Amino acid sequence: MNKTELVESVSDSSHLSKKDVQAVLDGFLATIGDSLKKGEKVALVGFGTFETVKKEARTGRNPRTGEALEIPARTVPKFSAGKSLREAIDLAVGSGES
Repeated sequence: MNKTELVESVSDSSHLSKKDVQAVLDGFLATIGDSLKKGEKVALVGFGTFETVKKEARTGRNPRTGEALEIPARTVPKFSAGKSLREAIDLAVGSGES
């Protein structure tokens, strides 16, 4: 499912206009992004937690040439699914639902 399909699905299930759902979704994503940029954790109980993780600098290899190269340290976003989401997916996938 892409963003357009998500907006359409939420619009259908909530009886809100696609324009309103799009505005809420854009605001939701911007707020999460802004919080992560500040180093804050965003926890949605039952769904999951968005946070940032620091990756240390390391030496890697160019897969084409095999040449060693330095990969700089960086901060990356991470999502950890909550218990309710994990259980719901496990039940759906385990029972053969799609």
